[in-house]
Amino acid sequence: MRLVDAVYKRIIQYVKERRITMNALANLSGVPRTTIVTMTKSTTVKLSTIYGICDGLGISLEEFFNSSLFDKSNIDD
Repeated sequence: MRLVDAVYKRIIQYVKERRITMNALANLSGVPRTTIVTMTKSTTVKLSTIYGICDGLGISLEEFFNSSLFDKSNIDD
């Protein structure tokens, strides 16, 4: 999978786990909802976007990326 898809899947995991909507995540993080939901239509994602989402969720970048989604064997770009 593409790295941007892994990032989006990880965001979805947190949204489901915390039982919040994308609108709530956008409000918490300061990242526009459209940026989050259209992420998979892009080929890249800014680190500042991920940082904002992590800040809104109250987690570190390290915690965000601590997932098998980001194992080298799962990323093909």
